[in-house]
Amino acid sequence: MAGPAGRMMAGGGPDQRSMDFKNSGKRLLAQFKPERITMYGLLLAVVLSVGLSVVGPKILGHATDLIFSGIVGKDMEAGQTKAEVLAKMREHGQGKMADMLSGMDFTPGKGIDFNAVGEVLLLALAIFVVAGLLMAIATRLVNRAVNRTVYRMREDMQAKLSRLPLSYFDKRQRGEVLSRATNDIDNIGQTLQQSMGQLINSLLTIIGVLVMMFWISPLLALVALITVPLSFLVATRVGKRSQPHFVQQWKTTGKLNAHVEEMYTGHALVKVFGRQDESARDFAEQNDALYEAGFKAQFNSGVMQPLMFFISNLNYVLVAVVGGLRVASGSLSIGDVQAFIQYSRQFSMPLTQVASMANLVQSGVASAERIFELLDAEEQEPDPMPGERPAHLRGLVALENVSFRYEEDKPLIEDLSLTVEPGHTVAIVGPTGAGKTTLVNLLMRFYDVTGGRITLDGVDIAKMSRDELRSGIGMVLQDTWLFGGTIAENIAYGAAKDVTREEIEEAARAAHADRFIRTLPEGYDTVIDDEGTGVSAGEKQLITIARAFLSDPVILVLDEATSSVDTRTEVLIQKAMARLAHGRTSFVIAHRLSTIRDADTILVMENGSIVEQGTHSALLEAGGAYARLYKAQFAQAVAEVD
Repeated sequence: MAGPAGRMMAGGGPDQRSMDFKNSGKRLLAQFKPERITMYGLLLAVVLSVGLSVVGPKILGHATDLIFSGIVGKDMEAGQTKAEVLAKMREHGQGKMADMLSGMDFTPGKGIDFNAVGEVLLLALAIFVVAGLLMAIATRLVNRAVNRTVYRMREDMQAKLSRLPLSYFDKRQRGEVLSRATNDIDNIGQTLQQSMGQLINSLLTIIGVLVMMFWISPLLALVALITVPLSFLVATRVGKRSQPHFVQQWKTTGKLNAHVEEMYTGHALVKVFGRQDESARDFAEQNDALYEAGFKAQFNSGVMQPLMFFISNLNYVLVAVVGGLRVASGSLSIGDVQAFIQYSRQFSMPLTQVASMANLVQSGVASAERIFELLDAEEQEPDPMPGERPAHLRGLVALENVSFRYEEDKPLIEDLSLTVEPGHTVAIVGPTGAGKTTLVNLLMRFYDVTGGRITLDGVDIAKMSRDELRSGIGMVLQDTWLFGGTIAENIAYGAAKDVTREEIEEAARAAHADRFIRTLPEGYDTVIDDEGTGVSAGEKQLITIARAFLSDPVILVLDEATSSVDTRTEVLIQKAMARLAHGRTSFVIAHRLSTIRDADTILVMENGSIVEQGTHSALLEAGGAYARLYKAQFAQAVAEVD
């Protein structure tokens, strides 16, 4: 059984936000605007198909009348007129029979005209065949319109994800965002494929059948319409009950995907810390919540179909009884009643189909709302058009009275000013949460400053395009990122243009990665997955450093880039960094102070402010915050040796 949290998630309590079905549905339909021509063709094909299908029962009813008239006329004396036969029947006390036959077009003494019946049946067959072909064309057009619309929605989703600020992803689980981009998009596609053409066909069938029913008998048509308000009431009541559960179903699907993605990504940690049972319990709660939401949604919407079948059968009984009375009175022929009964079925069937598709439509619109919610998310500030750019990119970075806060009421960096000359190496140290990585994020414009400005060679980076700014910056993070592909492709990812194998290998040698790469089974062509399976954490770091070397940046940003390599490799990398940093501006975030002794300037940050800056030796002589940090690390190192 699900725990309290699971039941709360699935229950759809009073505080649960229900979706705006009407506006979300309209917006989803608006996505088909570029497919106007296809939709017009679809409507034309469906109208013609439905029109022919609606005429069919009337033609078959005429065939029934021909057969019945032949049976009745065959046993009568030839040479009489219809009026004479009916008059004689009334004289002999057969008034009711005469009334019924008065609605028939028979000729006394003449049997069934099989030629006429055959022609009518062939006409009906031709009509149904053409109607079927037109419906096949309509189905193809539906598939085309839906697939192209979903294709554009995927493109819009991808483009939107690239325009969202980093803060959007910081506040959400990756699996939940992925669920919107995959599960919800797929659900919309399936919903539209299964329901769109059928809904159009059903609605047009209802209209066409109503016209034919009123043409045959207005009284019977009104009888058939008695059950329509009841059908509408059932559809709306059931729809309102099931819709919140569909919203909850897809929300819970996103949460479950997020949990699975996290547990799979960190499966090694889960096992190391013995959290398998806890992870399984969390999964069970999420799974139970999804089960309950899905069950309630499907059950509530599934009730609609049997209710609609009941109403349809009620309609059938009413039409049969009233139609029989009309035949007995001679007001209608048997063929007309037969056609009307078929029409009543044709009328109730699309109503039932529309009702039974309600769960599909509700599920699809619920997914559409989640997609639109993401598409409506606040984007990062657009790049200025046209963007400014330095006349000559040298790497002069200046922070002028910079302020920044992640949340309005929690300032992180206040009134920070700093100038970094081209070719200088600036090391940034300080305790966790001091704002070191935030400073780099502001330089890369992952976040925009809330006060002051940052300039690159005299140009405000807020007036530059992000691509232009970042193309001159090479960045190596503490958390490595590799994608599924060969090692050579991962290194080449840092290049803005096509590079040769020689250039890739040269970058690897500069990062001291060449030696271990050549020991792998396929060397540079060894395929690794996005988890970097087959290479160690330090080796993954070397690959990302080689990637930065290949980008040939003007500014280097190293955020604990050597934290995962051994001491000997770290020394080699630092020497390579020194060669690479010649003539380039470098920002180095480090916790191990021994690695930044040769930096031109060391910044010591605390609580978002620079409390000290200077060279390694000068800061030690000052005996301030840097000296305390250095002594603490030195004492720790001595203790570890002892």
